[in-house]
Amino acid sequence: MAGKSKRLKLQLTPAEVQHLERLRGSRTAPVREVQRAEILWRYHSGETIAEIMRTVKMTRKSVGKWIERALAMGVEAALKDAYHRPRQTLISADAKAWVVHLACSKPKQLGYAAELWSRSALALHVRRHAVEAGYPALAQAAKATVHRILAEQPLHPEKVKYYLQRRDPDFESKMRQVLLVYREVALQNENPRDGLSPGVITVSVDEKPGVQAIANVAPDLPPKPGRHPSVARDYEYKRLGTCSIMAALDLHSGRVTARVERRHRSREFILLLQDLDQFYPDECTIRLILDNHSSHISKETKAYLATRPNRFKYVHTPTHGSWLNIVETLFGKMARTFLKRIRVESWAELRERILKAIAEINAAPVVHRWRKFESLEVA
Repeated sequence: MAGKSKRLKLQLTPAEVQHLERLRGSRTAPVREVQRAEILWRYHSGETIAEIMRTVKMTRKSVGKWIERALAMGVEAALKDAYHRPRQTLISADAKAWVVHLACSKPKQLGYAAELWSRSALALHVRRHAVEAGYPALAQAAKATVHRILAEQPLHPEKVKYYLQRRDPDFESKMRQVLLVYREVALQNENPRDGLSPGVITVSVDEKPGVQAIANVAPDLPPKPGRHPSVARDYEYKRLGTCSIMAALDLHSGRVTARVERRHRSREFILLLQDLDQFYPDECTIRLILDNHSSHISKETKAYLATRPNRFKYVHTPTHGSWLNIVETLFGKMARTFLKRIRVESWAELRERILKAIAEINAAPVVHRWRKFESLEVA
């Protein structure tokens, strides 16, 4: 038989009882105060410690703590936390700087296999070497401690942001040459000669390789109310090969001349040049803005160009400067529109649909313009 509790009964005034009743049902008061009000109200009502701990789902020690405080200091003292002076941090600024320095180094430099630190691995290394480094306060540093130290400063050594180093020593001069061409085209477009084609027609040329022909293994399901609000597609698929889109964007009219081939070698590039040669008037020079891909400057391509003297003129973009080629905006538009999530039943269907999309673009062509010429203002 359980013994009778030796704790005194909690004596409350009607106002205090009313205050506890209001607080225990509050949705806006701090959770800790709501829990303590529930404990004190139930103890005042005659419930045992065991009954209260089962109801509020707290330990016997915690329930007894707040009851003892209310008996000793009153209800208000039990509901509120006692003021305490914040403990001074034990981790100095030098110790934090040491952790940040470690985080900015690579683990492989310290004999580990990893390329970048995880929080757990860094915390383990800090604990192992804190004393010998002169920072004993970090000898018990947990993962959360390391995380807080790194979160206080602006560096993010756990992340990788990619960049491309300029490897072309003539990058600036080549870029300036390309931008001068764009400015010349802009002036030509602003002042067209009525009924006359320009003596030099500028087209932007590049390839979009690796476009995948992917087939479904089960049919797509249309959206259905109550079942799936979007198109449902089987996770599995079948690869049917890839194609390369070679495109030449006319910077005067927006018209696209394109070919869809399985590969993008010199012979396929020459076919694109022949398409351009057949389309534009013989008296015009076709100026090509293009990169230094091997198919553009191969012996086979040069041999073809020799058969059409003064017909084509190259303007090369700098090495790793493909972003200077306006046709990249066309490829970006393709990726966002008709190529996005495309499914076909054969490679031939993919080719047919790409050419159909090119025809749709040419039905309502858009002239692509380069709008930023700040680099040309530099002397």
